[in-house]
Amino acid sequence: MKLNLENATYQLSPVSTRGANAIELLQITDTHLFKNPQGKLLGLNTRQSYQAILDAIKNSEQPDIILATGDLAQDASSEAYHYLSSSLSDLNTPTFWLPGNHDEPRVMSQSMVNKNVYSQKRILIQNWQIILLDTSVKGKVFGKLSSEQLDFLHACLSDKKDRFALIALHHQPLNVGSQWLDKIGLKNSAEFFAVMARHPQVRGVMWGHVHQEFDYDMGATKLFSTPSTCVQFQPESEDFEAGMQDPGYRRVSLKPEGTIETEVVHIRPLEFKVDYSIRGY
Repeated sequence: MKLNLENATYQLSPVSTRGANAIELLQITDTHLFKNPQGKLLGLNTRQSYQAILDAIKNSEQPDIILATGDLAQDASSEAYHYLSSSLSDLNTPTFWLPGNHDEPRVMSQSMVNKNVYSQKRILIQNWQIILLDTSVKGKVFGKLSSEQLDFLHACLSDKKDRFALIALHHQPLNVGSQWLDKIGLKNSAEFFAVMARHPQVRGVMWGHVHQEFDYDMGATKLFSTPSTCVQFQPESEDFEAGMQDPGYRRVSLKPEGTIETEVVHIRPLEFKVDYSIRGY
C-alpha cells in the first residue's frame, strides 16, 4: 500500500547564489542543550558553544537549508527545545530536525515549532529530495529504524525516482572505528542498506551521534558524520574518551548533476573548557 507522503513533504525553492543551481545545506548536530542555560556536558557549557556556532553561521554562511540531526537537548526539556527553535528561527533559513537518543520526539513535536523551523521529514528542492529518518528507540542509546521508517524511506525514494536523494539520520549506519561507539550505532543497518540498494539515486547519507568527523565513499554515495556543536569524542578510541577537537558544523553542497561536496567547519568558543576526567555522559 502506497503511503500518503503529502503531509510529510515540504517543497522549497533555493535562494543561495553560490554555485550555479547548487543547493547549499548546513548540518548542526548533538547540541545537547539543557533547560538550565548554565547546563554543562563534560564540563562544557553547551549553550555557549552552540552560540559560537550560531554566530559563525550568521556571519559567514548563506544556506538554503539547515538540518539539525538529533541529540538536540540533553535533558529532553521543552525549554531547551524552545530555546533552540527560537535561535534557529532567527537565522531566517528553513530548518528541519530529527530526534536522537537523548531527545523525546513527542516533546520535540510540541516545542520545535517556530517561524522557519519545520517538522516535515521530506524536503523537495530542485532535482533533489532530502529524507529525515527517526532512529531513536525509547530508553535506549543505540538506534534502530522501525518498519514504518523503512517503509517511509522506500516510499519517498520510489515516489521520486528522478531526483537524487540525501538521507539524514542520527545513529551511524556503519562502523566509524571507535569500538564503544560502534556498539551503539544503528542496529538494523543491513535493512537500511537493503532499501538503499534498490534506489541508486541515493547520493548521500549523513548522521550525528558520534561527535566526530567521518567520511566514507560507497560507490557514488557519500556517507559522513559531523562533529557536535559542543564536546567531541576521540576518534578510534576503544573506550569512552572526550576529544580535544573544537565544536563544529558541516557544509554540504548538493550539485545538480548529483554529486556532493562537503567540508567540516570548526569553531573555537571564547570559553572552551572540557573535563577530560569524566568517563561517560
